[in-house]
Amino acid sequence: MFESRQIKIRDTYMDCFSFGSGTEPLVMLPGLNTRGIKGAELALAYKYRSFGKRFRVYFIDRLHDVKNGYSVRDMADDTAFAMRALNIRAAKLVGVSQGGMIAQVIAAEHPELVERLVLAVTLSRQNDTLRPVIERWIDYAEKGDYVSLNKDSFTLLYSDAYLKKNRVLLPFAAKLSKPENLAKFTVLAKACLGFEACGDLDKIKCPVLVLGGREDKVVGGRASEEIAERLNCELYMYDGLGHAAYDEAKDFNGRIYDFLCGAGG
Repeated sequence: MFESRQIKIRDTYMDCFSFGSGTEPLVMLPGLNTRGIKGAELALAYKYRSFGKRFRVYFIDRLHDVKNGYSVRDMADDTAFAMRALNIRAAKLVGVSQGGMIAQVIAAEHPELVERLVLAVTLSRQNDTLRPVIERWIDYAEKGDYVSLNKDSFTLLYSDAYLKKNRVLLPFAAKLSKPENLAKFTVLAKACLGFEACGDLDKIKCPVLVLGGREDKVVGGRASEEIAERLNCELYMYDGLGHAAYDEAKDFNGRIYDFLCGAGG
């Protein structure tokens, strides 16, 4: 079971939902995607069900209506606002991909909200791996070509072994996964190109775990290593996996759980 809410911010809102019988707050920030969390609550609650006994798990989405120029820092401030509206303090915070970008800024600028931090397959600044990927995705989105956008995303996110195993299904998934709002996706994608948080990393004082894929074709495996080196924190790199290590690595959730419960950092 889960509970859905909308947090009003200015003239729009942020979708969020929570599940779990635990009392400790755990906030999860997903990566850039074309659909958001609305309608995916059951799937996400099932995927992360192992966290529910110890934690009250909150998924917080991006702002529902965004305008050109909306930045990752804006996303972080709005997410921090939503956390306070939900009466969340000293939470465990997990950010994946763009969610990890947002999480870095929250931990740096709103440290009272974050007790422990997990940064997965993310970066602290745009790089030569990310830039052409995002620019290509923006081009597909602006043309309304969601099939090419989905195909390119699947190809870059998943390992060669996964793609080979599921090669029959992927063309159908690319056509069936119709985006909800490509204009919004474009704005959020452009925000990645202007992201820079290297100077903020020194402000992060809580324990941090960084997870990355050595074969990451979206942000590059080196990006995770750079964050861990700057923070002098725990790092685990998945050999043979890329950006979708969160889907492919069987121990991904277990590593996060152990760290959040105090085993490490």
